[in-house]
Amino acid sequence: MTWSIIAREEETGRVGLIISADALACGPYMCRIATGVGAVASQGLINPLLGPQALALLKAGAHPEEAVRLLVTADEGRDLRQLHIMDARGHAAAHTGTACTPWCGHEIRDALSLAGDGLAGPEVIAAAVEAYGDKDGRPLAQRLIAAMQAGEKAAGNGTNRSAALLIHDQEEYPLLDLRVDDHADPLTELARLEAVARERWIHFRRVLPSEGRPYGFTDRARIEEEVAKSIAAGYH
Repeated sequence: MTWSIIAREEETGRVGLIISADALACGPYMCRIATGVGAVASQGLINPLLGPQALALLKAGAHPEEAVRLLVTADEGRDLRQLHIMDARGHAAAHTGTACTPWCGHEIRDALSLAGDGLAGPEVIAAAVEAYGDKDGRPLAQRLIAAMQAGEKAAGNGTNRSAALLIHDQEEYPLLDLRVDDHADPLTELARLEAVARERWIHFRRVLPSEGRPYGFTDRARIEEEVAKSIAAGYH
């Protein structure tokens, strides 16, 4: 069972991708995001080259549908591949090969794309879509985790061993880049890591060099002051 969700959060412009697989360390090989460009997940019988190629096409101005068409046409293993792509504006496209492991399929909604192979059935994706739509004031990262947990609960499948979560905002480096490479319950562990990141990292990141402040804060007392303000304000 390998599946992934890509989403763009309208309110913040953040783009996120979450993936769960029965393979070791799915994060480095199956998913990529480039700030201001988009996100891509390559699964099925994975072709790790598709990620960088897809982002290069998006950066050159290709629409996700065009990017998928070009990549699938050029790939002799297309029938065994699954690929979905979203650009920075939330437009998405996907391909599920005819020889991917049943049940396999994808679904594209407004600024939301889901794809999986080896799933228990379409109810996995349906449960994830419903859970993702329940915002309840949660940040994108938590909504993606909740959506994937709902899908796997619907599947009744506990065999996956790795998971990864990527969130990008307007900075050149990720807001979150969390990976669980080998675990009996990777999504629970991913949720724990996200909670740990929210304790300090999310707030500390705000004092680092950024496009608007190329050197960041360099006074340690000021850094701690800004972190404390961010925590008190409940920034997420």
